[in-house]
Amino acid sequence: MKTLIVTFLCLALHFFINCCLMAQVVVQNNGIAFISMSSDIVFINGSLNNASGAALTNNGSLYVSQNITNNQPAMATGTGTLYLNGTATQTVAGSQTFKTFNLVTNNSTGFTLNNNLSAGGLHTYAAGLITTSAAPNFMIYESGASYTGDNDNKHVNGWVKKNGNSDFVFPVGNGTYERTIALINITTTGEFNVKYFDGPTPNTSSLFPPLVLVDVNEYWTINKISGGSARVAMNWDHSKVPVPQVLTSNIRAAYYNNSFWASIGGTGTGNTATTGSVTSNSVSAFNNTFTLGSVAYVLPLNIVSFNGKRNGTYNKLNWTINNETDVKQYQLQRSNDAVNFTTINVQAAKNNGGNELYAYEDVSAMQNKVYYRLRCVNNNGEVLYSGIVVIAQAVNDRKDFYVIKNPVTEKIDIYAAAAIKGTYTYTLTNNAGQIVQMGKLDIRNEGIYTINLQNYLSSGMYMLVVTNGENILQKNILKD
Repeated sequence: MKTLIVTFLCLALHFFINCCLMAQVVVQNNGIAFISMSSDIVFINGSLNNASGAALTNNGSLYVSQNITNNQPAMATGTGTLYLNGTATQTVAGSQTFKTFNLVTNNSTGFTLNNNLSAGGLHTYAAGLITTSAAPNFMIYESGASYTGDNDNKHVNGWVKKNGNSDFVFPVGNGTYERTIALINITTTGEFNVKYFDGPTPNTSSLFPPLVLVDVNEYWTINKISGGSARVAMNWDHSKVPVPQVLTSNIRAAYYNNSFWASIGGTGTGNTATTGSVTSNSVSAFNNTFTLGSVAYVLPLNIVSFNGKRNGTYNKLNWTINNETDVKQYQLQRSNDAVNFTTINVQAAKNNGGNELYAYEDVSAMQNKVYYRLRCVNNNGEVLYSGIVVIAQAVNDRKDFYVIKNPVTEKIDIYAAAAIKGTYTYTLTNNAGQIVQMGKLDIRNEGIYTINLQNYLSSGMYMLVVTNGENILQKNILKD
């Protein structure tokens, strides 16, 4: 291999060239290399080294058949096209991002990014996988950039960076399958980094209601370097990566907040046996892991109704089940705080296939409020939970314990008098009786105490309950 030293010392000199360097060479640019016209074509049948003091601008067509090393800081994007068209694996290296406007990656043996590679226009995936280093280095799409031609054999196995605020589908995968993920409705210009992982999904036992499971086979990491909120659009393809066989309507977008997996909304569309997708509510908390979640397991039964009421000195619970097959039992569970549930009654399933009625009378003493849920267990050990039924005695508004402003947006402010000091547990439930947020309030002095609402909570009506077992605040909250 030969080394061709290209040194341009005159700043005004344009690089007009239409040539082919047939021998395998290393082109070393130490000066100003300016491919001026769109009709100008430079073929490098070898590698390109761009020095730290060089200035390379491509407004035409630049073909490189081997490796690129770039040490030029603040490299111009130009208006031309870079063609990476070798026959052996090509590497992009160096200390500074190599920038091009259009990019064509056409090498069936693939590409390794040990440095950032940036496209500002159209990236055409003609052939070959792009693998990024673990450092990490990135395949970067600048604001307004796009791509075409991606598939299972042509995508990024590693990290992709997107700048700007336009909707974008990240062409990521594991080198065998492309498993894209998208950000839409990005509120402000920002920088997002994405990588796909083919499992196992971490911390799958740490679930926040109403989630009962998350996909264990795949997940994505989304890091926000700057910017605002966005909606996350995920998809599944059962022929590539198996997905939990749950009801599509129970699928939610989920993310791990470093403590537990939480639902960030959306409802699945499609078919879990084939393909489908789910799009989250607007999310501002990134730098986390995202995957598919479900709010219920699939069981053959259907909970037609579950309700209860106060009847004199006891609480009467009733539930109706349809399509009852292969069900082991129903566990009626009770809680005084909507967090810690205890089984108070177990009834074996009748499994007659039609509508079945069940009932139970709870004669246990109650204070202001009690919560019930039904835990349905089939013979394989799978579990389905009902919504929560709340039975309350009359609760009078207290002037020393109340919500200051309602409706709310990002927080709930509560006034508490010193007379009711103590450690309180709060729960926020939606209209289906599902707990969507919970926590503690430590009231030590008279004043205002704030509950900051999670960003995954959508607009609507919620029930707030704050209690320490002796004092209770219960209030319908409208979130704008």
